[in-house]
Amino acid sequence: MVEILVVYYSRNGSTAELARQVCRGIESVAGARSRLRSVAPVSAENERPVTAVPASGAPYATLADLKAADGLILGSPTRFGNMAAPLKYFLDSTSSLWLDGSLVDKPAAVFTSTQTQHGGQESTLLSMMLPLLHHGMTLVGLPYTEPALAHTRGGGSPYGASHVEGATGGPTLVEDEITLAQALGRRVATLALRLQPGRAPGG
Repeated sequence: MVEILVVYYSRNGSTAELARQVCRGIESVAGARSRLRSVAPVSAENERPVTAVPASGAPYATLADLKAADGLILGSPTRFGNMAAPLKYFLDSTSSLWLDGSLVDKPAAVFTSTQTQHGGQESTLLSMMLPLLHHGMTLVGLPYTEPALAHTRGGGSPYGASHVEGATGGPTLVEDEITLAQALGRRVATLALRLQPGRAPGG
């Protein structure tokens, strides 16, 4: 059994809903399970979460969660074409895992949500990929063999799953966005299984 960690920050619910759909994709793969975690909000003054446990939603991610996972999928809303500060703050705390190579070769992917169609989705997805590359992870995107990628009128790109709030007026995902989020989860889970020691390359 492989475990894929899905870590997200969400303020209005859209990124959280994408995260849940990514988890459904992971869980659809035999031999894979998902672990859903969030990150705490940050302010200019805090060095740790104001509360150890969120009032609602998924528990906060820890470095132990990252170390134990067989794959990682990160999600964030866009902030001027970049990942949100809480996710960046969490990633900045992973130096110890970089030093010991804990994440090297594990598959990873990213997802995001924006208010508008041209709100910086692709640059946000790329910004989340950068620390994953520094950790030596194996990045997974969405190929055009996914039919929804070619005809989506909402979110979705080769760089990862996404949601456009303007298309629905809130955190309700359109069908193509759901399809692509689940496909991303399946791809990471499938690759994680193939990368398990002793498993045949095509098995």
